[in-house]
Amino acid sequence: MLALPTAVCQYLHEVLGVPTLEVGPWVRADELPYFLRDTFEFGELELLGLHVVLAIPRAGQKQSLSEVRVWLDKARTIAGQPVVYVTEALASYERRRLIEQKIPFIVPGNQLYLPDLGLDLREYFRQRAPAAEAALSPSAQAMLIAALLRQPWEAEWQPSQVGIALGYTPMTLSRVVKELTAAGLATAYPVGRSRWLRMEHPPQQIWERAKPVLRTPVKRTIWVHADPPVTSRLAGLSALAHNSMLAEPKWQVSAIGAADWKAAADAGVRELPERIDGAQEWQLWSYSPALLPGAATVDPLSLLLSLQDNTDDRVQIALDELKDLLPW
Repeated sequence: MLALPTAVCQYLHEVLGVPTLEVGPWVRADELPYFLRDTFEFGELELLGLHVVLAIPRAGQKQSLSEVRVWLDKARTIAGQPVVYVTEALASYERRRLIEQKIPFIVPGNQLYLPDLGLDLREYFRQRAPAAEAALSPSAQAMLIAALLRQPWEAEWQPSQVGIALGYTPMTLSRVVKELTAAGLATAYPVGRSRWLRMEHPPQQIWERAKPVLRTPVKRTIWVHADPPVTSRLAGLSALAHNSMLAEPKWQVSAIGAADWKAAADAGVRELPERIDGAQEWQLWSYSPALLPGAATVDPLSLLLSLQDNTDDRVQIALDELKDLLPW
C-alpha cells in the first residue's frame, strides 16, 4: 500500500487531472500544541492554486470525530488555510458526519470532500459495473463465515467437515468449492479422495476481500405472536445490544432458518399484518443463523452484514465495538 501522502497525490492526479503533486513539510507545524503534533503528521501541497495543509493520523493513533473537528479547527486557525483530514478508510456514517460539519477530508481512492474548493467526489463515481462482482450463494457465504470464525484458525480446511455441520449435500459442497475458488478466496487441492481448501491470507484479509460478494442473510422480517424456536438466535439490534453498549430494542429480534419457519407455520404460527404489543420480530434467513454452536446470538460477521446499511449513528458506533470483538 502506498504511503498516504503519495496516495493522496496520485488520487488527486487521477480524479482531478491536475499535474503530478508533491506533499512537502508544513513549516508552521511547530506552532501547534504538542498533543496535535503527536497525533498527526502535517504536510502541505498546492492544489488548484490553493495551499492546503494535510493532517494525517500517526500510526497507532485513533481519534473520535468530535476530536478531529476540534483539533482541525485549531490547526486551521493557526494556518489561515484549509486543513484536510486524510485517512485510509471511513465508515459511511463517519463520512456523513464530517460532511455535515463541513470538515474537509480525503480517503485516497475512495472519496474527497474539499468545500473550500467546491469539490465533493464520492465513491460511487468510481464503482465498477455490478456484473464484475457476483454475490456468493447463501450456502457459500455461510461456509466461508463458518471457516473464518473457527477457532483455532486453520488456513487449510476440509469443506465436507464444515458442510456436514450445516446439513449441506455433496452437490452443494461441490458448488461452494467452485464459488470460493472462482472468487479468489481459496485454492482447492486434493488430499487422497477428499477435497480441501487453502486460504492464502489471514482471516481478516480474507474477510475484507470477500465483503464485495457478501450480502445480508436476512430475506425478510416478520412479526409473530409466538416464542421463537429453541434453535433460533438473537439477531439484529437484540444481538448487537448483547455485544455492545447499545441499549436493548423494545422488541426482541430473533433469526430463524427456512426449516424452522416451515415447522412453525405447520404448527399454526401465523405472520401478523402489523406489529402489536407482545409480538416478536423474526428475521427469516437465507442460511442457518446458528453458524456458531451454542451461541446466544447470530455470528458477528453475519450480524455486521445484516446491519451494514443501517444509517443510525448509534448502530454504526455499536458495530465498530462489535468489530473489536472479532477473533483476529
